[in-house]
Amino acid sequence: MQAATIASHRFGYSETSLRVIQDDPRGWVQAQWRRPTAFDASGLLTGVQAHALSLEVLRKALKGSNDNKGNNDNKAAPMDPSRREMRQANLAGLQRRWRHVVVTETPVVERWVQFWANHFCVAATKATLAALVWPHEYEAIRPNALGRFRDLLRAATLHPAMLLYLDNAQSIGPKSRAGMRRDKGLNENLARELLELHTLGVHGGYTQADVTETARLLTGWTVRADGSGASFVPLLHEPGDKRVLGKTYREGPQAVDQLLDDLARHPSCATFLATKLVRHFVTDDPPPALVQAVAARFRASDGDLMATAQALFAHELAWKPEHPPKFKRPEELVLSAHRMVKLPIVAVEPLAAAVQVMGQPIARAPSPQGWPDRAEDWLSPDSLSKRVLWADRFSEQYGAAADARALSALAMGGDLSENTRQEIDRAASGAQSLALWLASPEFQRR
Repeated sequence: MQAATIASHRFGYSETSLRVIQDDPRGWVQAQWRRPTAFDASGLLTGVQAHALSLEVLRKALKGSNDNKGNNDNKAAPMDPSRREMRQANLAGLQRRWRHVVVTETPVVERWVQFWANHFCVAATKATLAALVWPHEYEAIRPNALGRFRDLLRAATLHPAMLLYLDNAQSIGPKSRAGMRRDKGLNENLARELLELHTLGVHGGYTQADVTETARLLTGWTVRADGSGASFVPLLHEPGDKRVLGKTYREGPQAVDQLLDDLARHPSCATFLATKLVRHFVTDDPPPALVQAVAARFRASDGDLMATAQALFAHELAWKPEHPPKFKRPEELVLSAHRMVKLPIVAVEPLAAAVQVMGQPIARAPSPQGWPDRAEDWLSPDSLSKRVLWADRFSEQYGAAADARALSALAMGGDLSENTRQEIDRAASGAQSLALWLASPEFQRR
């Protein structure tokens, strides 16, 4: 792949033409960090509002379930106003997110933001989280994705969405005042994922004892049932010192900041994050020298994420044309098609349905690991056939919006294979040529 193609399709979300990039692809990428396109979250629910709304919907659902016990009338009741409000809030958040991807002037920065949103994954797999996925992204991830990792880590960890998703809101110190009364104990989910998925990696040098001690340290950080957001509640906090990775932390709310500082500066954290970054942005099998260079910049800058990004995209190994291409996730595929064709996002529900059919239900990642990032996780005969069907349907609807013969050449330049060019040229219609282009190996990969 030529440098302009790498910048447009692998690092970004597919430009309509390479002409604005090809004179200086590296400069085009690096310039984006100086003035990233701002995300407009005005009018969207805050995390506190989203949690309160989710609780209201849950309360009404439980009340309705109790009221209907023994009632055999199966007629569908009208949608509750709170549920309708929550549904509309979720659609508004998703639409704002997708519109931003399609129109942003800094698509590489946007892919960077989406990397961190997936790294600190939360999913709407619980009733209390039904409206919190998008607030987590635009409150915790976006404002901190170009700052210091330590600040991003704290914002993502202590947001109501994460405390609920990984059950820390229900974790109670066994020897706390509340724990002694309720005979309840620790939940280690957040502690384990904080160490394994968010900072050190599974081989990062921690033990099960470190997980348990981290869980004890995190007790007290909860989400109030009145919908007022996340806070530290001393009544739930496990008393006494906690010892994590050989260091002692005194009881109290300050311990979480001290621990997160230490995790962000741990040598394993830099290597783990650098490996994930290189795998996402460059190739499925990260070159060790590039990982080492990115990790070294992360450590030297004390976790400065903009400096880390610049080190990644300035390195020669990031631009090697022989790296095997990445395979687009379904969401990336749909959004890059809209961006390349310059087709605005209008109705998100059919697009979300299409993405789900291709294997990626929006806001419902299969685990706290988020969506997988290797080609093998998305490549199968069934998934490929569904992608071809999506390309056909997209082209039937929007075939008149683009000349695929000209567009494919503009978007790929010399990286458009002769076989794909011939297939597009021989198409019987504009819709068919667009379908062939969207289903081609060049467009399906990045």
